[in-house]
Amino acid sequence: MGKSTIAILVTLAFSLVGVLGDYFLKLASGREQSLRSGWFYLGFALYASTAFGWVFVMKHLKLATISVLYSVSMILLLTAIGVLVFRERLTYGEMAGIALALASLVLLTRFA
Repeated sequence: MGKSTIAILVTLAFSLVGVLGDYFLKLASGREQSLRSGWFYLGFALYASTAFGWVFVMKHLKLATISVLYSVSMILLLTAIGVLVFRERLTYGEMAGIALALASLVLLTRFA
């Protein structure tokens, strides 16, 4: 497995860690003192933990590639959490945005 492939997998793993951090931050937001809840500190720690790996990823992928891959995977994962866990509904505009995000991945992989 090449270093670019590993960097892509690490980026996707960071998306998962970021989504987990967002999940805990969402739980913290439901508390009266959000910034003092244990959920906030756990979410914050998860985000901070990815900083070391970003250095590796940035050595092997272009920033444009990283940003699209990370952003689209975060969009899809966070949308799934919102819909499945928090019972949020998607509007037609949001569904169109998700479709366009997927189209951006197709374009990135086709022309990168």
